[in-house]
Amino acid sequence: MKTALIAAATSLLVFSAVAVGLYWYQERPMSASPPSVTTGVSSPQASFAFTLLEEPRPLPAVDFIDGDGRTMTLADFRGKVVLLNIWATWCVPCREEMPTLDRLQAELGGPEFQVVALSIDRAGLDIVRAFYDETGIKHLAMYLDSSGKASRELGTVGLPTTLLVDREGRELGRLVGPAEWDSPEVVAFIRGHLERKTGSRVLPRTARTASPRLPDAQSLAAAHIATGQTSAPQ
Repeated sequence: MKTALIAAATSLLVFSAVAVGLYWYQERPMSASPPSVTTGVSSPQASFAFTLLEEPRPLPAVDFIDGDGRTMTLADFRGKVVLLNIWATWCVPCREEMPTLDRLQAELGGPEFQVVALSIDRAGLDIVRAFYDETGIKHLAMYLDSSGKASRELGTVGLPTTLLVDREGRELGRLVGPAEWDSPEVVAFIRGHLERKTGSRVLPRTARTASPRLPDAQSLAAAHIATGQTSAPQ
């Protein structure tokens, strides 16, 4: 009888321990295993979280000034792929990523591509110029929207925000947060878009030779008359 009681008590203790263990497992804080959060390329191990749109989106006709105080719009960059970076000198992540944007412009900038770093500093061009001198920015031109109107019209919700704009001035996508813009991953991403035409079709490498000459408007009109067409071809 005594042996049976001891066995029963032991079984009860084992059952209680298992029950407590299961309860702790189910009720443990989920933060015990930290989630993986993607915030852009802030380190070689991070992922590049650029959100691309399914279709290019027209952008508002925002205006700003350049380093000489001349008024400009995004239309002035038509024909180029543009990386439009909205930033400010008081934004710490902006300051940290600016040298990488400068190096990206040095590597890819030219007739086909340009980084447009648009500051929203209310203090004006002088503070932007001082930051460029302090940081050693040599390849980025200065652009300023001290009113903040351009960033509002572009739907900027935080700094930095970077938009990829196609050759027709349409937004292809954006990244909210900093990135390591001169990393191999990002450079390859930008190069991929430089190889595209205005649509989403990618030119095959074997076909990227001299572009065929497009007929002018007069030639097209003559062709339509000759074929009896009354509307533009689809």
